[in-house]
Amino acid sequence: MPSESVLLVLTVIGDDRPGLVGELAAAISAHEGNWLESSMSHLAGKFAGIVKVAVPTARAEPLEQALDKLSGLRVTSESSAEADRGKGRRLKLSLVGHDRIGIVREVSQVLARHAVNVEELATRTSSAPMSAEILFHADAELLGGPELDARALAAELERISDDLMVDINLDEALK
Repeated sequence: MPSESVLLVLTVIGDDRPGLVGELAAAISAHEGNWLESSMSHLAGKFAGIVKVAVPTARAEPLEQALDKLSGLRVTSESSAEADRGKGRRLKLSLVGHDRIGIVREVSQVLARHAVNVEELATRTSSAPMSAEILFHADAELLGGPELDARALAAELERISDDLMVDINLDEALK
């Protein structure tokens, strides 16, 4: 990224309809913005996303103004410096079990106690095979410090998996 550019992290939400991504992309490119990364989903009839954009510093404010004028979309913008993703141990967590209130809270509390950062989290629900029960699925990419005791973390996750009635797998990531 050239030094005369700024990174913007955009959060976007609106009623889902065809053409939303195209309108967002057109506004970004019209202001010489470079679409770098994004994650977008259709959730409960809404279009929701987050986008990282590099834009020339002089074009950042006009881009933000143009984004405010997009019909049917609420866009918020935050300036950001490219953060060092840090050194440490990369882990992958997967969880599946009967859906119930508090699963994400319980797991995230354990991760926080072990100073593990959630870098990416994807969740969904599905119908269980052979029954009408709802299953909760979560997949997370995690970053722990170099001093992380992965065995202690895994042991604590196993303890709560019994209470939550979920299966939790924690593996060292290969990347």
